Amino acid sequence: MTDSNTLLVTSTEEGIGKTAITLALAKSAKAEGHEVGYMKPKGTRLQSAVGKTRDEDPMLARELLGLDAEVHEMEPIVYSPTFIQEAIRGREDPEELRERVVENFEMLAEGTDLMVVEGSDRLDTGGIVDLTDADIAEALDARVLLVCGYTNAGDTDEVLAAARALGDRLAGVLFNGVADAAMDDLSDDVLPFLEGRGVPVFGSLPRVQELAGITVDDLSRSLGADVLTNEASTDAHVERFTVGAMGGNSALDQFRRTRDAVMVTGGDRSEVQTAALEASGIKALLLTGGFRPASAVLGRAEEENVPILLVQSDTRTTIDRMEDVLRSGRTRNEQTVERMQGLLDDGVDVHALLGFDE
Repeated sequence: MTDSNTLLVTSTEEGIGKTAITLALAKSAKAEGHEVGYMKPKGTRLQSAVGKTRDEDPMLARELLGLDAEVHEMEPIVYSPTFIQEAIRGREDPEELRERVVENFEMLAEGTDLMVVEGSDRLDTGGIVDLTDADIAEALDARVLLVCGYTNAGDTDEVLAAARALGDRLAGVLFNGVADAAMDDLSDDVLPFLEGRGVPVFGSLPRVQELAGITVDDLSRSLGADVLTNEASTDAHVERFTVGAMGGNSALDQFRRTRDAVMVTGGDRSEVQTAALEASGIKALLLTGGFRPASAVLGRAEEENVPILLVQSDTRTTIDRMEDVLRSGRTRNEQTVERMQGLLDDGVDVHALLGFDE
């Protein structure tokens, strides 16, 4: 096994900022003059392109870190639905897969001071082939950074369970995307509790609007939607959706209780669309069924600077697709990573986290 310092970054949930944190740490180490390598053993964020299924994260890492390695070398296992089915049928050999991961890792780690390994969105991913992130950390002799969200004290159960699963491999926990309202409870009560249980905590990063959710433009491209409004901006970030399935007055009450949301409804539901345009928390309308809205609705949307998107699929199918997009996130690019670097520099001892003080 290589002598390279190895840090595996994993998380307790999807969409918590693991990729941005992984690449920000790698870039910070590179900026300090270290030779840095990257690997994502299991590709889970998959898109089909030119007949091949591949993960976007290694491609972004390759670009931002200036790496020469091929994507298939950085990501030896494509953890697709087909792979999972084949594994369950006994057609994938866990030992052979483990050897493939280790061999690729050793090749990528040659000549590096630090190997940053991006784990899965959940600790149990890979269990069917004995390659959870805990298994991979053991195979690669890696320290583990656990990225967690925090909403209330009840989330502590999940953090403790994850810490136990990782055992002595756990370098520490990093909380990300913490709302201002929850930060005091986290700092005053939860962090001391975890430290008292022997769970080291590197720090907590605040929720930042531009790192939360996805832009309306990203959503539109991910869904293949047509943008019907010419003047309305698609730069707004959205974090959730609400379904317009009731009458105008009831819908308005519902819409006023949400924020940073996309309203989903049929293109023929003018009264619901009009109600959504009166609620400041609705940042975009997503109309289904291929029905274009009334011209009055389009005109009002232009005035309110609220984009209207149109898809051909029905509402149920659209909601399923949007859940996937919002869960996985699409706000992963160079600007996202640079913003995360700034947050880490302000809130965490990055040098110690990377293991260069040891």
